[in-house]
Order: sequence, then structure tokens, then C-alpha cells
Amino acid sequence: MGRLPHATLPEPSTAAGRAGLAALLAAPERAVVVLDFDGTLAPIVPDPEQARAHPGAVPALARLAPKLGSVVVLTGRPAATAVAYGGFAGVPGLEHLVVLGHYGAERWDAATGRTDGPGDDPAVAAARAELPALLADAPQGTWVEDKGGRAVAVHTRRAADPRAAFEALREPLRELADRHGLKLEPGSMVLELRPPGVDKGVALTSYVRHVGASAVLYGGDDLGDLAAFDAVDRLRADGTGGVLVASAATDVPDLSARADLVLPGPAAVVELLAALADALE
Repeated sequence: MGRLPHATLPEPSTAAGRAGLAALLAAPERAVVVLDFDGTLAPIVPDPEQARAHPGAVPALARLAPKLGSVVVLTGRPAATAVAYGGFAGVPGLEHLVVLGHYGAERWDAATGRTDGPGDDPAVAAARAELPALLADAPQGTWVEDKGGRAVAVHTRRAADPRAAFEALREPLRELADRHGLKLEPGSMVLELRPPGVDKGVALTSYVRHVGASAVLYGGDDLGDLAAFDAVDRLRADGTGGVLVASAATDVPDLSARADLVLPGPAAVVELLAALADALE
């Protein structure tokens, strides 16, 4: 005998979340699931270049996606990087997956395999050129990640005292960002410089309104996901159903405090996606 529908779906802790989940289940063809990559679909690792989607993520998404209006991966990484690290290309069931990279500045469509975006940002390049001098006396283990010309990030996770290194670099990097008209986005042991006016909230709102979704589930794990949480709150106020999911947000209390569902990491996110697929069969 098959598993009963909805049997394994966790119940949101808020009335708004329960209403959002009900709206998604009632009209899945008009629902959108939008997910962050690192920390949500992929476990956090010391070296971001070694990050890969949880082994169950692609199978769960491939089961769920055909039952929904659309599934989107929304990440600060370049879109092509997320596609490669996620293993999203050429997967049956994910023919209409969309990956919004660089916080929505880039878009990859599985249907075409093409990535569209505005190209490198000159202000990011100018700030990147100043980083070696600025980081000359930074704690050992601090390192720089180039994000395809649209952003640059300074990581402190490998330092002997990651939090102390993070706090020591926050103000110098803020000053650098200000000089070049960039935004400094703090995350979990990472400080990212990128163009203003580009964030996950803007990207999520634009996409949801473009497709005319009646419900949206958003899952994320870091400070950069707060803008998407804000966007879902605004969409809910306008009548769109919304569910906010925090993945392993123990070091981002603002995120977990606002979530309708708090899950202990990517494995639990995969279980949620599979439970949604079960409920919609």
C-alpha cells in the first residue's frame, strides 16, 4: 500500500505558513518553489568550490517539478556554477527548471541550456583589485572567492578564529564597498561585495509576479535570504500564499525566528520536497 498523502508533510508553525501550504496543495499548477543552493540544497563545506547538492536533491526535485508551476534555484553564485555543482542539466523532470544566479542578475533555463545576464560589473572589478592590499594583514585562512565578475566574497571560515576575522574585516570591507558604490552583504563567515539593487527579494518578487503564481514556498539558510523572506511577506499581504522555510539556520536567528518551518539542513529539505511530491501524487 502506498504512503498516505500528506502523511509526512511537516506542519508550518504559523497560521500564514499553514495557509500558504494549503494554497500550494490546492493549486500546484500555479505554485512556485524557490530554493537557495548553499546550505539549503547543498551542505555547507569549508571550500565553496567543493559544494555539491545533497544526493537526494535532484531526484526529489525531478519528482516534484512536473507537479508544480515551476521550480527555481535562487543563489548568489553564478548560474552556471550552481547548475554544475547541483547536477541540474539534462535531468528528466527538470526540463523547465530555472536557476537565477548572482541574486537574479543571471538566468539559466533548463529548456534551452542558455545563461543570460549583464556581464561583468566594473565596480566589482575595481574593488577586487584593491583586495590584496586590504587583506595583506588579514588572519591566515582568510581567502577571496571571485563570483563570475558580478560579485566578490571574502571568506573567514578557514581562519583559526572565524568570527574574530569576520568582525575585523567587516568595517574595512564596508568602506571599500562604499568607495565603489557597492553593497556589502554579510553571511555565515563570508562578506560579499556586489552591485546595489540586486538581491533575492527583488529576484523572487519579479519571478513570482511574472509567472502569476498563487503560492510560493521559499527555502534559505543565510542572511542573504532575509530579503526573500521580506518579499514573501509582501506577497502574502497582497494575497499570494507563502511558506517560509529556514534550513539549518541556527547561526542566523533572525531567519529561523521568522520561518514557518525550521529544518535541520539540506537532508531535511530534501525530505520536505519528497513529501510534497508524495502529497501531490
